[in-house]
Amino acid sequence: MAYTVVIPARYASTRLPGKPLLEIAGKPMVQRVWEQAGKSEAQRVIIATDDERIATVARDFGAEVCMTAAEHPSGTDRLQEVAAALKLAPDTIVVNIQGDEPLIPPAVIDQVATHLAANERSSIATLSEPIKTVEDLLDPNVVKIALDETGRALYFSRAPIPWPRDAFRDRRDSLPAVGDWCRHIGIYAYRVSFLNDFVRWPPAPLEALEQLEQLRALYYGVTIHVAPAVADVPGGVDTPEDLARVRQLLGGGA
Repeated sequence: MAYTVVIPARYASTRLPGKPLLEIAGKPMVQRVWEQAGKSEAQRVIIATDDERIATVARDFGAEVCMTAAEHPSGTDRLQEVAAALKLAPDTIVVNIQGDEPLIPPAVIDQVATHLAANERSSIATLSEPIKTVEDLLDPNVVKIALDETGRALYFSRAPIPWPRDAFRDRRDSLPAVGDWCRHIGIYAYRVSFLNDFVRWPPAPLEALEQLEQLRALYYGVTIHVAPAVADVPGGVDTPEDLARVRQLLGGGA
């Protein structure tokens, strides 16, 4: 099955300026992400950046680069700019991998693309994993999903959903014995036709409140297919502590 991977890589970062170019075991982070994507079944892997420093480094290690505008209201808008610039056909499947995921397993990249291709009524495919601690359930930085019986997303939230009313009435120091909670993994597959629609829609009120752009799609009636990830997906690099952890895992020291 043919599909394209796009890796957005912005230079600006409040906590880690120049994050895509930070070295991990002798290679810039964005190269690590690109190499993982290259192990998937994708026919094309593109780095999308707004910064010539990133573009120069990416071209030097052999990547295809697409320059994008510096400001976009969402990452999905940036992806649409790439699709338009490359004149991708409306039915092309595009997988979005964040440029700070140097440990992303190739198997999950193939998984989201395959699931979108197999679900013609869905415009987006994404992944989840079980929530195993009450700390994660209550953490607003951990995005939760409520699903229907077929794996379609009903809602995404930073709040604990579904809320275990009876179990949490008296105590909230452990996960209830009954119930299943899912954490959203931020890898997406889209069709280009959806991306073209998305950028024409005004931001949704729910999206603005939760600061979750996938809520724009749900607000306008789009079906999002969600499946449990076939491999563990380590967290991305958002903080200096994350960077030290990944460097240690890849043998580059802290």
